Amino acid sequence: MNESRGMITLLGLTALLLGTAGCATVKPYEKEHLADPLMSDPYAAAGDMHEMKWLEAREGSTGGIGGAGGGCACK
Repeated sequence: MNESRGMITLLGLTALLLGTAGCATVKPYEKEHLADPLMSDPYAAAGDMHEMKWLEAREGSTGGIGGAGGGCACK
């Protein structure tokens, strides 16, 4: 009897966990709140800059990443 009570408790806790954790549908106008700058990782930007620095040194060139324009030499 004690073992079945433990199993029921475990199943109940699992159901509670699955019920409280989940995904939510976000409307398009609500997405601006999810893209808060406070949520970005400052160390990721520093790592990206470091990688760009050694890539530029290795290739002997700069730029060419995410530039504006459509190939017509206009910016």
